[in-house]
Amino acid sequence: MLTLIPLLLIGGCGRKNPVEEISPAKSNVKVVDVATDESMLSWPTWRGPKRDGVVPDQPLLTQWSDEKNVLWRTDVPGRGHSSPIIVADSIYLATAIADSQKQQVLAFDRATGKPIWTTDVHTGGFPSERAVHYKATHANGTLACDGVRLYTAFLNSDAIIASALDLDGNILWQREIGKFVSKFGYAPSPVLYKSLVIFAADNMGGGYLAAVDGESGEIAWRVARGNISSYSSPTVANVGGRDQLLISGCDVVASYDPATGEKLWSTPGTAEATCGTVIAAPDRIYASGGYPDKETACFSADGEKIWSVRTKVYEPSLVLNDDRLFAVSDDGVAYCWDADTGDVVWRERLGGKFSASPIVCNDLVYVSNLSGETFVFKNENDAFKLISTNRLGDDAYASPAVADSQMFMRVGVGKGTKRQEQLVCLESETP
Repeated sequence: MLTLIPLLLIGGCGRKNPVEEISPAKSNVKVVDVATDESMLSWPTWRGPKRDGVVPDQPLLTQWSDEKNVLWRTDVPGRGHSSPIIVADSIYLATAIADSQKQQVLAFDRATGKPIWTTDVHTGGFPSERAVHYKATHANGTLACDGVRLYTAFLNSDAIIASALDLDGNILWQREIGKFVSKFGYAPSPVLYKSLVIFAADNMGGGYLAAVDGESGEIAWRVARGNISSYSSPTVANVGGRDQLLISGCDVVASYDPATGEKLWSTPGTAEATCGTVIAAPDRIYASGGYPDKETACFSADGEKIWSVRTKVYEPSLVLNDDRLFAVSDDGVAYCWDADTGDVVWRERLGGKFSASPIVCNDLVYVSNLSGETFVFKNENDAFKLISTNRLGDDAYASPAVADSQMFMRVGVGKGTKRQEQLVCLESETP
């Protein structure tokens, strides 16, 4: 997840790249259902199997430290806010090596943490230091996997370049999906829909959504989004009985047909710039922002705004547990709302600053701050209940992944030039 603090734009403000829209009729790319082996896709995308931070119920530890309940830890080269994904017996991450300007995809053995392979996706082509926020990295987006291919996109050579790799790390195809004028860097993660991989690229030079055929890399459709820099990942959910591609940012919450890119609806809300990913229930949609406006809101399946509160949740995404909506703001305040009405059930200051997004498992919310503390709490009889506070490393920008009662976290250890990123597997002694 990209970390954002409003800064003076230093350069590039005048450059515009008109977006050439591509329709399915023009591309002639067919969208088809894809058979997947769900058993191997434990945590295959950003925010998990349903892209909403909800972990399938399973025993999961609630207490750990640098010494306690660590099954293994392994060094991760470079820097990245890319969260881990879990596919069969492997863990995959994206990272970037600043000195040599390498953007890489890494694979690790899930049982031992040992590196399996490293693929250089790009060498050179990094944006200038002025075009990337000082807290950000050149590998912010989380990978997506359909069980056959890994998909990622990087900002490189002033464009967003999508890539597909097989599970052995071989690059299958690469495709420039559009130009990109960077204000703070590139953050979104791809989302899968049937045979398509969908990427968002809101930027001040000319933003767009683009869908690419997963097998061939051909662009199936591309639609313009305006000239505003925003950072949210798209998501796909079935809401109101139809599949919807949902995204916040650019002063609206918008819905598109994921098969064609046709806009279904667009409702003013949240903020100009957002980072969090929209979440959905069968008949409701929830989104938050942002900069410069402050709003967390609920929408109907057709985009009607049902309720709204003036609460800013910029970088971390929301998470829904039954009829309670949870959030942790960037400045460390946890919120619980009635998901139907928007009424505040409770608010509690946790402490610290937050970029990572929460997950929920067995009615427990897990979320890490930028000091490496992970808070585990729950809503009990409509009151906040802290279960534990656990430190691991010295910082945590990425969000956790969970499978088979194990939790995988990407953390930073040390400070400054001595900082080293690590991938850590946590497991209860008595799962």
